[in-house]
Amino acid sequence: MDLKSTVSKQGKYVTQVIHGVHGTKGTIENIDTSSIIEGQFVKMWDKSGRLFMVNPANVLYVEVFKE
Repeated sequence: MDLKSTVSKQGKYVTQVIHGVHGTKGTIENIDTSSIIEGQFVKMWDKSGRLFMVNPANVLYVEVFKE
């Protein structure tokens, strides 16, 4: 599944709530959907330029909301 194309349909900037396999949950706001790069880790940048790296092996599901 191409996460980038799916998320970019929500708009230029989104908020993601990432739910992990061990019951962890994290919220990342103002993600630039054009910046998402998939690989061993999913890399994404927010409006301020901060880089976030997520290990998809530890993710159960992701909620995506328009900004």
